[in-house]
Amino acid sequence: MLDLNHKAVLITGGTGSFGKKFVETILTRFPDVKRVVVYSRDELKQFEMSQTFPHSKYKAIRYFIGDVRDGERLKRACEGIDIIIHAAALKQVPAAEYNPMECIKTNVMGAENVIEAALACGVKNVVALSTDKAAAPINLYGATKLCSDKLFIAANNIKGSRDIKFSVVRYGNVMGSRGSVIPFFLEKRKSGVLPITDDKMTRFNISLEEGVSMVLHAIEHAWGGEVFVPKIPSYRITDVATAIGPECKQELVGIRPGEKIHEEMITSSDSFTTVDLGRYYAILPQVPNWNRDEFDNHFNAKAVPMGFQYNSGTNDEWITVEQIRELIVQYVDKDFKA
Repeated sequence: MLDLNHKAVLITGGTGSFGKKFVETILTRFPDVKRVVVYSRDELKQFEMSQTFPHSKYKAIRYFIGDVRDGERLKRACEGIDIIIHAAALKQVPAAEYNPMECIKTNVMGAENVIEAALACGVKNVVALSTDKAAAPINLYGATKLCSDKLFIAANNIKGSRDIKFSVVRYGNVMGSRGSVIPFFLEKRKSGVLPITDDKMTRFNISLEEGVSMVLHAIEHAWGGEVFVPKIPSYRITDVATAIGPECKQELVGIRPGEKIHEEMITSSDSFTTVDLGRYYAILPQVPNWNRDEFDNHFNAKAVPMGFQYNSGTNDEWITVEQIRELIVQYVDKDFKA
């Protein structure tokens, strides 16, 4: 059973949607957590977050201004830390295409800085957040996140005698997160027109709570080098539009540069090293530093069929229009009415 009481946890990008939900979960579930360090570069977001989680009430919390691009600052923040959750990233696809080196500096060099800080400071466990766009990437953001994933997986090979493990969690569209389609449609429905990029488009759906649970699962169960992938349902973008604005016109506007029709989290090329763990899939490292047979026996892991793909368009679990409405009330806007 995972116990983070008396542990020190640092989360990069800690003021983001995931970071705030993760911090809330840790402070609630583990009241004796030693320290929770929110590491991010935006002082305003830290100030706003501190209104919800003030140090006067939550003695363990710290707000640490810094950028993952700054390796020295990151090492200072990681002193005495047991667990790092790496959630910082530049993730807007169009912005990454227009500013490629800025995306590379944060998502690739920043990832390497996290690894170096963890190795230098005696950290025990590192979990990095990935994205469906890292599977067979077609845009720069996806390419940088695939590179980041590879860095964290390979970090297990250079740990030497250190007691540390690095793993990755990969999931798709988070319901209600900043910049995602549901808040966008909720705002646009006032105009009576909802722009649809492609009427065949599908996406996986996961809540922030499920994303946090997955990270906690990786902290507790990872052996090092795994990419964990959740089993989650899909939805059709047209069903989201119907759920939010049933009276609105759905206007096709065309797919954006670097965007996929369907999300993909496990490619057929990954199938050779992918196992089914029950609640999750795991893409295992091609050269693990642990015994594969022992891993399979411990987790009752089942190899997936050769050529297996996990794609939102061919998924066998789908959310209906009515279920989308229920989820919006539950996770996004409790006052929502279609």
